[in-house]
Amino acid sequence: MKNDCIYKLTENKIAFLVALINDFGRRFGLSNVESYHYINQYGGVQMFLEHYDILHTLSFRDMVDGLAAYCKRQGGTLG
Repeated sequence: MKNDCIYKLTENKIAFLVALINDFGRRFGLSNVESYHYINQYGGVQMFLEHYDILHTLSFRDMVDGLAAYCKRQGGTLG
């Protein structure tokens, strides 16, 4: 039973991250692959994983805004 809960949480995080990457790419005119590489390059994926419990309570618009700002503070050029 415990493994089912862990699997479901992981599955939810993955689905949520994929949706966030897609929205981020759409906002900035990037493909999903380009969006993932950009976000990952500037630590956004790790930040997402560390703060998932908070991030999933926000709207996607707010998450994309926050992710763009975070990546920019890490040296990114978008946002």
